[in-house]
Amino acid sequence: MQKTNKMATMPVGKLLTTMSLPIIISMIVQSLYNVVDSIFVSYISQDALTAVSLVFPVQFLVLAVGIGTGIGMNSLLSRKLGQGNHKEASEVAKNTIFICFIVSIVFAVVGALLSQEFIAIFTDKANVIDMGTQYMTVVTIFSFTCIYQIINERIIQSTGDTIYILAIQGIGAVINIILDPIFIFALDLGVQGAAIATVIGQSTAMCIGFYINSKKNKHISLSVKGFKPNKTIIKEIYKVGLPAIVMQSLMSVMTLAMNYILIPFSDIGVAVYSIYIKMNSFVFMPLFGVTNAMVPIIAYNYGAKNKKRIIKALKLSMIFAVVLMIAGTIVFQVFPATLMNMFNASDELISTGVVALRTISLSFTLSGICIVFSTFFQAVGNGVYSLIISFIRQLIIILPAAFILIRMGGINSVWWAFVISEFVALVLCIVLFMSIKKKTIDLLPNN
Repeated sequence: MQKTNKMATMPVGKLLTTMSLPIIISMIVQSLYNVVDSIFVSYISQDALTAVSLVFPVQFLVLAVGIGTGIGMNSLLSRKLGQGNHKEASEVAKNTIFICFIVSIVFAVVGALLSQEFIAIFTDKANVIDMGTQYMTVVTIFSFTCIYQIINERIIQSTGDTIYILAIQGIGAVINIILDPIFIFALDLGVQGAAIATVIGQSTAMCIGFYINSKKNKHISLSVKGFKPNKTIIKEIYKVGLPAIVMQSLMSVMTLAMNYILIPFSDIGVAVYSIYIKMNSFVFMPLFGVTNAMVPIIAYNYGAKNKKRIIKALKLSMIFAVVLMIAGTIVFQVFPATLMNMFNASDELISTGVVALRTISLSFTLSGICIVFSTFFQAVGNGVYSLIISFIRQLIIILPAAFILIRMGGINSVWWAFVISEFVALVLCIVLFMSIKKKTIDLLPNN
């Protein structure tokens, strides 16, 4: 085992950059192929696009479980490495792999048995139900490929060798993009072909990840010899991971609720909101790349009681968030019509979309700061605080605000709910951060 870890020795700015850049690139690629995926499916038919869209909450739930479990593992594993305990760090990784196996079985059984019933909740169109069932069955039965891809990335991330993440996620995404038209059109598999292409891409990424962690990662061992599930470790993983899973799932809940609020007033509003979700990922994915890199850096140094590096990592992440969000705001303010036209928008859609994108983008900087604070809470083991912030941002404030505003001022007023919710969340973030800083960070030795 190595006696030192670059989490403790490399300059924080360089460490944050080298760790986050591969994640940023891979997340942008991930966002890109999700958009491309939708474009390919839309060429089958509008019903096909609708069918795939109905499965989105389920896919997002799979992602939420994988990401949330990975965050819980990441925080605990990095702290163990920060304490120099490589054996316990390895046990954390192996227990995570075990619990993800159980979770994958649950998704597979539910998907195999209930996919048709789930799609039928939203529509009575036989064609949409059939295609949605095909798509959902494939992605749920093979959900383990998505979950283990994420877990392998997080194991690598915890040890600081994030250059490999680009190979894992990037290659998987590119394979999916290449195979989409082949399976959908050339092999005439339609929507099912899109699901198969996705699973093959994720399977490839998963296998690469397991190889890297088994053969290249010198900080931990994934040997199953003598392995037994450890309830204490699993409990610690989900102490941070469960709130993270709930947080990740909130986006799906918010999307369903926003659509419910918008539909009675404007079908155009629903379309605009869908386009916004796709476009804002290109603004926020780079930030998520930095905050994902921030977690192991802060967690490791929190375990090592290195106050100076904790504060430095937080400050640099905050600066990046503000700069990125300001840049994103400028793009949405100056080029909203161009962004809408990427989706072959009608004049009415563009008119509504321009107002929506310009209004919502005013919340970007507030949101970016909230995300950095929320991630900091996770890194130091206060996942519940992150959960509180997420509920404020995505449910408690935004939905009632949207419900009231659309009735007071129509479709063009509803978008101000995003600004209101982010402002309230930011105030709470500052209060919670000052509490943590006073009770924990300020008590660490100056080094």
